[in-house]
Amino acid sequence: MPDVKYPNITVKLTDEDGNAFAVLGKVKKALHKAEVPQEEINKWFAEATAGDYDNLLMTCLAWVNVE
Repeated sequence: MPDVKYPNITVKLTDEDGNAFAVLGKVKKALHKAEVPQEEINKWFAEATAGDYDNLLMTCLAWVNVE
C-alpha cells in the first residue's frame, strides 16, 4: 500500500462499519481540524465518493491513518 498522504491525521472509524456518511463526516472533520486546504479536501471528497463503499474506505486509508 502506498504512503498515507496525511500521516499526521488519525481517524477512528472502527464503529462506523457500513455507514458511508459517518465515515465521510469523520474524515472531513479531521482534515478541516488539521487545516488541510479546502481544495485538497475537495479532491479527497471527489475521490472518496467516486465509487462504492470499498472505494471510500481505500481512499480514506490513502489519505489519513485509520484506526
